[in-house]
Amino acid sequence: MGPTSNPERSSSLCFLTFSIVLLLCGSGNAFYLPGSYMHTYSEGENIWVKVNSLTSIETELPFGYYTLPYCQPQSGIKKSAENLGELLMGDQIDNSPYRFRVNVNESLYLCTTKPLNEHEVKLLKQRTHDLYQVNMILDNLPVRRFTEPNGVVIQWTGFPVGYIPAGSSEAYIINHLKFKVLVHEYEGRGMQIMTTGEEGMGMIAETDAKNSGYEIVGFEVIPCSVKRDPEAMLKLNIYDKVDSVNCPLELEKSQTIREQEKISFTYEVVFVKSDIRWPSRWDAYLTMGGARVHWFSIMNSLMVIFFLAGIVFVIFLRTVRRDLTRYEELDKESQAQMNEELSGWKLVVGDVFREPTCSKLLCVMVGDGIQITGMAVVTIVFAALGFMSPASRGMLLTGMIILYLFLGIVAGYVGVILWRTIKGGSDGWRSVCWSTACFFPGIVFIVLTILNFILWGSKSTGAIPISLFFTLLSLWFCISVPLTLIGGFIGTRAEEIRFPVRTNQIPREIPARKYPSWFLVLGAGTLPFGTLFIELFFILSSIWLGRFYYVFGFLLVVFLLLVIVCAEVSVVLTYMHLCVEDWRWWWKAFFASGSVALYVFLYSINYLVFDLRSLSGPVSAILYLGYSLIMATAIMLSTGTIGFLMSFYFVHYLFSSVKID
Repeated sequence: MGPTSNPERSSSLCFLTFSIVLLLCGSGNAFYLPGSYMHTYSEGENIWVKVNSLTSIETELPFGYYTLPYCQPQSGIKKSAENLGELLMGDQIDNSPYRFRVNVNESLYLCTTKPLNEHEVKLLKQRTHDLYQVNMILDNLPVRRFTEPNGVVIQWTGFPVGYIPAGSSEAYIINHLKFKVLVHEYEGRGMQIMTTGEEGMGMIAETDAKNSGYEIVGFEVIPCSVKRDPEAMLKLNIYDKVDSVNCPLELEKSQTIREQEKISFTYEVVFVKSDIRWPSRWDAYLTMGGARVHWFSIMNSLMVIFFLAGIVFVIFLRTVRRDLTRYEELDKESQAQMNEELSGWKLVVGDVFREPTCSKLLCVMVGDGIQITGMAVVTIVFAALGFMSPASRGMLLTGMIILYLFLGIVAGYVGVILWRTIKGGSDGWRSVCWSTACFFPGIVFIVLTILNFILWGSKSTGAIPISLFFTLLSLWFCISVPLTLIGGFIGTRAEEIRFPVRTNQIPREIPARKYPSWFLVLGAGTLPFGTLFIELFFILSSIWLGRFYYVFGFLLVVFLLLVIVCAEVSVVLTYMHLCVEDWRWWWKAFFASGSVALYVFLYSINYLVFDLRSLSGPVSAILYLGYSLIMATAIMLSTGTIGFLMSFYFVHYLFSSVKID
């Protein structure tokens, strides 16, 4: 073990540094919202198309582009450098033989395959049947295509591997691509450049040189299936010119997928000048309809908030304040007499801060909830400000992981503070920190391991490589765990939160109720879910239907409203339990708002059944449910923590105002 430990640690540190640099680079690109650095091409300059993994909304299993018998580059297949988020999302970006010359319209030949064997035919037909899409990238722009079903124009990213006409048993492959590249002519004059003077001093010099070129601002494709004479095609070399063709409507002129068929691949490209400027080129991808729906969701949430705020207002100003004022106006003898006649929440004054069952688990879940909530807040704010553009693939997921790792210090601090408050001492704080560092990552690791075995069995590019698995474990063990322990140590030195009243030695008996109190707790989750479910639909659609999600401004507003609703719901439920002399409020306060996760998971199942009806096979369903379980667990920890902390503050404030011995 000794000789191999140092290289593993150094590689982990290098990977961490690389990830942080990527995150910072993504932030730096924000002012070109959204996109990467501008690249200007000269007339006739060669540009190359890249290919990403084949994807399908039917299976959700990505596969490499070259798993199908497509033409390969003359220089061999070369993978592009990918960040952590791209690897986890199953992206596999490779080079391709598709070559364009800027502002040169041409129709070119690529290659002719060998006669298709049984395995290749079976694979092509299966990918066609499962509606797999080919994803191409030019200058960081994904290719788009347009369809017009029933006269409505629909935009898609990518194009199908093939198609099966209605009423036909034959499958046809897409082997001819008609590309349209939108370019914006760029001219720059009098550029200010930094030079070095004779004395080595930096100075700004003016240049009168005219810098002109073309910026790529759009990338579209019309996919066709064209049957060509393979013997005539074999006489051609790559990039030889061929005649331009219109996409045939007759099936007899389309290329079928059959054994021993030789398939010829060709393409044509047309450059069209456009008034679209480079900073606006992503607008066509990120335009999302349904703005009224988002506003309706926000207004609906505001109504719920005002309703709950009214209840909280009544509790504080009319009930609690009235009782406290009456109590404080009495003399000591009257107070002693009143103590014997107390009712409601005042009766549990000696039990309200009694240690809950599984107190360590509660501290761990609250610590993890703070960590997840902090990660979500920072990520959404940065994304809303444009620092995590979809043009930087995988940057959102990479940023979330890095943020989660570094927020371990907050999780350890909060978990230990709560542990000290409940126990009255710091004994066992290390165990709390270790459990906090392992609880949620452990759940994610177990679920991902199971799903990864399924993906490995399917030979999908969505499977996490074993090297990446160990890298993630190294990042967690070398960053998150130490920071959680450091946060816990700081928590042991922080000022202790003291309970305002003493706890009786003998617990008070809780009056019997007609119905279990947990029914009310689980039902309370419907209110936060009402705030969230409309935005949840758009998020699920972006994840599982391959759509871009970029309305982070709406998401930030919805998240803030969700925090308010969770806090209000938890406070109201806690007060209701105290009023019926139920002093076991700790866990109920957590799950009053945390139960929204149950409805999120049930809604995910509903989305699977009614909106992802095309999803086929048990493997795809298991993947979907596994990822939904991780999402629901994170939501439960986050919303439960928000509700619990607000209820804890409410109960502490309430009983600190009561002077009962």
